[in-house]
Amino acid sequence: MAEAGIDYAAAFRALPGMVALLTPDLRYADANEYFQRLSGRTREELVGRHLFDVFPDNPGDPAATGARNLEASLRRVLATGERDTMALQRYDVESAQRPGEWEERYWSPVNAPVLGPDGQVVLLVHRVEEVTELIKARGGPEGGHTRVLEAELYTRARELQEVNERLREAHAREREVALALQEAMLPAPGPVGHHRAAVRYRPAIGSLNVCGDWYDLVDLPGDRIVVAVGDVVGHGLHAACVMGLLRSALSAASRVAEGPAQALEVLGLYARSVDGAENTTAVSACIDWDAHTLTYSSAGHPPPALLRADGTIAFLAQATDPPLGARPDHVARPQATTMFTEGDTLVLYTDGLIERRREDIDIGLARLAGALVHHRAAGPEDLADALLLELLPAGGATDDTALVIVRL
Repeated sequence: MAEAGIDYAAAFRALPGMVALLTPDLRYADANEYFQRLSGRTREELVGRHLFDVFPDNPGDPAATGARNLEASLRRVLATGERDTMALQRYDVESAQRPGEWEERYWSPVNAPVLGPDGQVVLLVHRVEEVTELIKARGGPEGGHTRVLEAELYTRARELQEVNERLREAHAREREVALALQEAMLPAPGPVGHHRAAVRYRPAIGSLNVCGDWYDLVDLPGDRIVVAVGDVVGHGLHAACVMGLLRSALSAASRVAEGPAQALEVLGLYARSVDGAENTTAVSACIDWDAHTLTYSSAGHPPPALLRADGTIAFLAQATDPPLGARPDHVARPQATTMFTEGDTLVLYTDGLIERRREDIDIGLARLAGALVHHRAAGPEDLADALLLELLPAGGATDDTALVIVRL
């Protein structure tokens, strides 16, 4: 395992701190020499074994919480893909030389994800610093005072962990309220005149980037509808409220504007007065079945996909402008029109469907195009389900996703 002349395996083994690699099912994939030495376990005693089989809680201490706290931290990293720094922990370790005897140990752990190409966690980096000697320090004229300070430090660390847990619970409750608000504000699935359409909303895992996406379908006079999707920057209750304001404003503007570009211009002017609406992206498309035309405009949003009846894909990217509120001065937004034939399918979506960390957007668009071609015979409902199943990460996406599919 070498790159640019660097032996990364040797570098890992020589790291001056305790570092172990864990699989998503919490088994040891590797541990550096420092980890082996201070934990009192050989590499053979670690690799392939479950973390808590090697280091269970002290069965003789009914108040032991080290294993439970560590597992909760690792599960958070797996769920969110974000680093988690733990408070100081007491986590006793069974003596390797004297089985059945437990040694009082104190640790300062940090857990971090290693992400694969699809943005999923493929490994966990578990780094710990042992601070047992610091906590148990004694001796000298200041020994008693030092012991009191260190006990105070440990107590404050435990209190900090409890505060963090309460904050996580509060965030979880906020997420539930935000999702309920989101569901209430998004239009219920239903027929679009006599045409077939499917809508989907999938929240992100955890509390990150949730509740900022929306979709809308607006009936217009004649055999016409406007389809729109948008994405508010931010998460939680505030993003859900901003989303509701912008969706309602665009819905109203679409009913009176001369086309999608003008509707987005109105929305952009309105967004300037809404705190948190800056840099929102949105795309709006007017479908005219009598003229067999699609007229569209985009405010910094990923391009809609037009799945032709012959199996080819066209991304509608000829009328893209910056996101809402990105320009200090008002400028007319571009608009483009393309023809469609009966049997074509229009797909609007938010970036959660295609984007992955550290991956070029063109890769995500190619992945979407391939999935559309593969499932081109499916109706809107089945196609929507297939896209979500195939394109969203198996463990859950880190960004929410809105999806609208209309059979033309």
